[in-house]
Order: sequence, then C-alpha cells, then structure tokens
Amino acid sequence: MSAASSAKPVRIDVVSDVVCPWCFIGKRRLEKALALKPEIPVEIHWRPYFLNDWIPREGMSREQYLTTKFGSVERYHGIAQRVGMAAKQEGLVYDSQKLSNQPNTTDCHRLIRWAAERGNAAQMKQRLMEMYFTEGADLTKRDTLVQAAVDCGFDAAQVRADLESDKDVEAVTREAQSAKEAGIEGVPCYIFGGMLAVSGAQAPEYLADAIQRVSDEQNKTQAAE
Repeated sequence: MSAASSAKPVRIDVVSDVVCPWCFIGKRRLEKALALKPEIPVEIHWRPYFLNDWIPREGMSREQYLTTKFGSVERYHGIAQRVGMAAKQEGLVYDSQKLSNQPNTTDCHRLIRWAAERGNAAQMKQRLMEMYFTEGADLTKRDTLVQAAVDCGFDAAQVRADLESDKDVEAVTREAQSAKEAGIEGVPCYIFGGMLAVSGAQAPEYLADAIQRVSDEQNKTQAAE
C-alpha cells in the first residue's frame, strides 16, 4: 500500500450559503485546488450558513433586499460587476440582472443535507447555485427546489413531501447558528482537518497549500502513533 493511499484523508468543512456569490466562486476555486493536489485524499462536508438570517421563509423581492442591505439597488451595481468578472474568470456565469427574488435558504440547505446522505451534496450545491446565479431561478418556489432535487437523482414525489414537512429544519437552523456562534462571520469559510480555518474565496493555490500543510501535519501525527 502506498503512503498516499494509507494516509488519513484531510477533512474539509466548507461553511457557505447558496445565495452567497463568493461561495459560488469559492466552490470552483476549491475544486481547482483539489486538482492541484490529486495525491492527497480529502473528505468534503458542506455546512449550512445563513448569509441573511433575517430574511423570512417566504423570501423577499431582490429590490427590497438590496435596498435593506446596501441602501439602494444602485449601490450594488459596482459589487455585482466585480463579482461577475471574478465568476467569469472561473468559468462561471453570475447574472445579477436575472435575480428577482432573495430567498431564505433553509430549504436549500435541507436539500444539500439530504444529498449528503446519498453522497452527492456537491452536485446539489452546484445545481442550486447555478439555478440561482446563472438562470435566475426563484429558490423560494417549491417546484424549483423539487426540480433541483430531480436533477440530482431524487424522486420528485418524495422530495416534495419532505420539503412540505419540517424534516431537518431545526437541525439545519441549529447548525447554521452554531457556525455564527463559533465566530464565522464571512463565507465561504474552509476548515481543514479541524485545525486550520481559511476565510474567503481564496485562490486555488492558497487553498491547495492549506490542504498540503494539514495533510503533512496529519501524516506526522500518524507516523508518531
């Protein structure tokens, strides 16, 4: 057995929100970082975070949201341009003009949680973010969420029934709140091996270096045992 295959995987907890554009970009940069370190085994866990925990479950209009958070729709234009350019550099499409609704993301995080049980949380996360940022889909609509789940291999009737219930609402809310209580104020936040936290959509090379450092530390500990 090679050293790489016997090495303990580096656990990466990614605390992020579906409606955070830098989380959209950060996910792609993490994927590029992993490609830079193919020899290091990793385990990725997608953790919920509410970027805007004051938004009601039914969501609100994008105009109302931008006015509340930034003072006016116009004041967000400059930010949107910067985000759009950063997304484009990563091969992503961020089309802020298509966004008409700002959702509460409790149900999105429930879907990601359920997808994790099937081993495809990353696929669900990606689909929800693409629907929102690229296609301008309304994530407050049940049909939109069901379609995202179907796109990821779920049964439509089952996921609709689960969404209409309170299944895991408390668990998701508690976990998202725990992240804030732990001091996480900005996302994405990557926690490597429970020992190194990196905040923000950092460059792939920076994230790859963090993966290497934690892997090396784990291997030292493993060798000493």
